[in-house]
Order: sequence, then structure tokens, then C-alpha cells
Amino acid sequence: MVNKVSLVTGAARGIGLATSKLFISEGYKVVMVDRDADQLLVESERLKGSYPIVCDVSVETEVKNMMDAVKKDMGRLDCIVNNAGVAEFDPIEDVDFKKWQRIMSTNLDGVFLCSQFAIPLLKKSKGSIVNIASISGLRASTLRIAYGTSKAAVIQLTKQQAVELGEFNIRSNCVAPGPVRTKLALAVHTQDIIDAYHDAIPLNRYGSEDEIANLIYFLASEKASFVTGQLIAADGGFEATGVGLPALRV
Repeated sequence: MVNKVSLVTGAARGIGLATSKLFISEGYKVVMVDRDADQLLVESERLKGSYPIVCDVSVETEVKNMMDAVKKDMGRLDCIVNNAGVAEFDPIEDVDFKKWQRIMSTNLDGVFLCSQFAIPLLKKSKGSIVNIASISGLRASTLRIAYGTSKAAVIQLTKQQAVELGEFNIRSNCVAPGPVRTKLALAVHTQDIIDAYHDAIPLNRYGSEDEIANLIYFLASEKASFVTGQLIAADGGFEATGVGLPALRV
């Protein structure tokens, strides 16, 4: 296990940071990737076994250089967690094409690029891909025309990867988090929004970063060796509720 290597994008904070910590605790070397150089270096310095690489996953040349560095310095790659993403929520008429492209380039293009450049290394290790989508890719909501569409595309991309890479024993799965208590979520969610989510979610709470990381690690590990092409919503039952009127609860 000490020789295994995972790569986590968007690793400087939130779910990506929690995932990096978990992989390290399980004996992996972790390549922590983020475009926020200052935050990335602060966090990676605290984690023995982490290897920071500053990279914007939406830029092809940067992704290629990043993966070349992984091949040269690490020599292998057993898992890639495509977690990097941006969230911008606006009414549909306020989303111009530049904003649409900005969201798509990170949330979708970044997943595609990182996975594509990782394939040669993953073939050698018979490794795995875990893509991070969102509950917004499963159910439509207001203000998410670009974000929700990008995450729905990530879900389909995961299935394509699983089908086409299975013959090389590369697995690809997808996690769709529901509301999670990240600093970003707490910064943009008003108390009214938090209360509404609590009412709509059967478990009556937000998830934690560690809870999402646990699922990511499971899907990446040999414990999920016959699991591929799957989407798991880690959402406290939110997607399963349908209408889910709080007034109808017992």
C-alpha cells in the first residue's frame, strides 16, 4: 500500500482536502492538485506524504505538464479523483456564454482532460477513476443552468469511461454529493436555505466533507473491485424524496 499513488484535484480545501487526508491516512502518496497555489502549499505542508502541483485543470497544457510530472516523479498512478469544480448560481437569462464556458471548462473539460492524460498510467496499475458530480446533476433546480448541466455531463462521462476502459481493468465511478457543510456552502447558503435543505433531506442535516471522502475512498479501493460505471448520491436521501413535502411526514 505504501507504494500506491492517488491524485486529487481541487485538493486545497473542502472535499478534495478531506479526501487527500484520508488517502494519506491509508498509506497512499497523494498528489494534491489545485490552481490556488497559496492555499495548496499551506495545506500540503501539513500533510506528510502529499505532493502539491499547481495546475488549472481547464487548461490542456497545464494538465499535460502536471501528468508528465506525476509520471516522472511518482512513477505510477493508482487512482485519480476528479474533484475540482466551480459553482456559480445565476438566473438562466443572466448566464452569458463566457460564464457558461468558464463553468464547463473546469467542471467538465477538467474531468475529461485529467482522466485522458491519466489513462496510460492507470492502464499499468489497473487503477480507478472517481469523478465528483453533484445532486444538481440529477435533479434540476433554479439558478443552476450551467452548474447542473456540467455535473449531469460528468455523470454520463463516467459511464462512458467505465464502458470503454473496462477492458483495461480501469474502473470509473461517480459520487454526487448533496448539500455538504463546506466553507463555500456556508458562505453562500443563508439560514433560510439551510433550514429548507434540512426540511427536505430525510436525514435532516447537511453531510460532512469526511463522509463524502469515505465514499470516494471506497470506490477507489479494492473493496469496490467489481463496481464500475456507477453513480452514488451521498445526499442524506435528498434525491430519493421526490416531492418530499415536510408537512406529509409522520
